[in-house]
Amino acid sequence: MKYYCQSLVLGAVMSIGLLTSVQAALPIQQLDSYKGAKAYLVQTQSLPMLDIEISIDAGTRYDPASKAGLAIMTAELLDNGIRSAGRNLTEAQIADEIADLGADIKIGVSGERAMILVRCLSRPDIRDRAIQLARLILSSPTYDSVVVNREKQRISAGLLEAETKPDFVLDRRFRKAVYGDYPLGNAVTVKSIAGLSVSDLKQFHQQFYRSDRVIVSMVGDVSKSEAQEIMQTLVKDLPQTGSSIPPLPELARSPVENLSEREITIPFDSQQAHIAMGMTAIARNNPDYFPLIVGNYALGGGGFVSRLMNEVREKRGLAYSVFSYFAPGQETGIFQAGLQTKNDQATMALDVMTETISQFIAKGPTQSELDAAKANLINGFPLRIDNNRKLLDNVSSIAWNGLPLNTLDTWTEQVNAVTREQVEIAFQKYLAMDRMKIVVLGAKQ
Repeated sequence: MKYYCQSLVLGAVMSIGLLTSVQAALPIQQLDSYKGAKAYLVQTQSLPMLDIEISIDAGTRYDPASKAGLAIMTAELLDNGIRSAGRNLTEAQIADEIADLGADIKIGVSGERAMILVRCLSRPDIRDRAIQLARLILSSPTYDSVVVNREKQRISAGLLEAETKPDFVLDRRFRKAVYGDYPLGNAVTVKSIAGLSVSDLKQFHQQFYRSDRVIVSMVGDVSKSEAQEIMQTLVKDLPQTGSSIPPLPELARSPVENLSEREITIPFDSQQAHIAMGMTAIARNNPDYFPLIVGNYALGGGGFVSRLMNEVREKRGLAYSVFSYFAPGQETGIFQAGLQTKNDQATMALDVMTETISQFIAKGPTQSELDAAKANLINGFPLRIDNNRKLLDNVSSIAWNGLPLNTLDTWTEQVNAVTREQVEIAFQKYLAMDRMKIVVLGAKQ
């Protein structure tokens, strides 16, 4: 389930222009730190636009076990009321100001971070007003009790509806199976939302929304000095330090278990069985990232050219779609494979998926599979950065995960350098079938 604030649709004048192949190599500039905050800039001049992502180390991994949803609500209500110049601005007034600027401000939350996304014209008068508004949203939310109670009801209603959807139920149970007692395994429930108070939100904001926990990434038509001033404006009202934050618990490695203990079957009134298989995997800065990503493209990330698709769909017709992916994070990541199939084919489909992944771990890709994976990834690389929004996503990821600033420049080279031996070694190092968690959701046959 995704939680985002309501956003306004930009007019045609706000559309993003394509980057040229020359711009693909535009350098990422690191700005001077301010109050512990970090900032990065890619200058583009294709449009008079500025895109900003403010990342705050305040994701759902910091939720207390009994208060799952706290990080989500804290972020989601940032723009539902702010204090400015001694007076409160309502969510309607904030929305009117955004519309008047022709800007766009969105808020999202992941397991690791909260994010505020700002898009506006780079024209100084428009830009400066948008930045000032984003500054207040970041630092001065009011968390009015009436709004908080309304949003609690809205989220609870959304959860009750989501619990009727098999994909939601599967994802929640799968993540709990993989992460166990680690905070990323905790599920938001109607009960946990009901238990949140205004003081909980204010305390979480005060504790985690600090300048030393912020990274600002910018892509657009601004100078380095202007970008430096923008970053300072955004975080100047945040405290630089605060109460100590307890360290996150260690993510326990899944012990070797027999199949009956690591496979979860969930009865569900559905014509299709939904299957997920996976385990914790690598962080983004792991040196084996490229062998794993290239290998996974051959295994299940390449759509119709992947081995899983060939074995499950093309040869046996057991599913319309089957996939696998690595989702690496700052400190940990996840490997997941999945498919949907008829209830009476669930056992066979799971067996084929399991055997295919097992063989790939044992022997890696064929040379032809590897060559095709590398060619597709390299040829598709321009589509990863073909507009300012995608470029900002990459800059933000590089900054958040502490990657080298020339990562985009060397990305295709690193893909091309991957060998079959590297893929085989990496898959055997980080994946093991006896540690895979399996969740099967569907009607009993």
